[in-house]
Amino acid sequence: MSEKLQKVLARAGLGSRRMMEQWIQAGRVTVNGKTAHLGERVTEENILRVDGHVLGAEQTTPARIRVLAYHKPAGEICSRNDPEGRPSLFEHLPRLRNGRWITIGRLDISTSGLLLLTNDGELANRLMHPSSKIEREYAVRILGDVDDEILKQLRNGVELEDGLARFEHLRDAGGSGANHWYHVILREGRNREVRRLWESRGLTVSRLTRVRYGPATLRRGLPQGRWDELDDNQVADLLNLVGLQQRSSKNKSRPNKRRPPRTPRTARRR
Repeated sequence: MSEKLQKVLARAGLGSRRMMEQWIQAGRVTVNGKTAHLGERVTEENILRVDGHVLGAEQTTPARIRVLAYHKPAGEICSRNDPEGRPSLFEHLPRLRNGRWITIGRLDISTSGLLLLTNDGELANRLMHPSSKIEREYAVRILGDVDDEILKQLRNGVELEDGLARFEHLRDAGGSGANHWYHVILREGRNREVRRLWESRGLTVSRLTRVRYGPATLRRGLPQGRWDELDDNQVADLLNLVGLQQRSSKNKSRPNKRRPPRTPRTARRR
């Protein structure tokens, strides 16, 4: 049975489906020696190359979908390479035999908390796509006086430079002075949206932590710079949320269990 090329490449763990579409448009992919085109359909008999390198059957054969829940510390970036030499979360992840880990959304360098990663580009694409409207929950520490009128405005909507934005849910989580916390929920992933919403009311976010992405939550007690691997039921919850199913594979993956990586570089400096 034939499938769209970008879907096959994403499933191989090379990147999200959107990224694979960009690679195809840039001429980086060939099918049977000819430059591929967007939307092209392929089968197992086709020879696929990316940047001249042949994709083996073990890469394009469906692998079991895996998901990590990583506790990102502030100060780490979500990119693999950085000209400034800043630490990357990819330094602390387990190695994959085939493919690579794909981030499901991003957190800016100043934000900590839950970041999901998967070996499946199609799952990543669907969880990030605006049409999925996946809930993201954050714990936010605010500097400044917050009155009921400000809370009402943030719930009803505030006009930002890229359009109207609002919190789907906002609750006072307690504290006082410089240690006052709120929990907020969004259903979209615009750049720095949580910070920009509070800043639009003249307030400062002194700390921001994502605690939930859809049904996946940040485990209490998980140290920063470490990760849990979601079990079969947790992965199934994510797949069901976006209309996908777990794949069986002849290549059995290692059992899901919580395993810490080596001590993060940022932790060693403390």
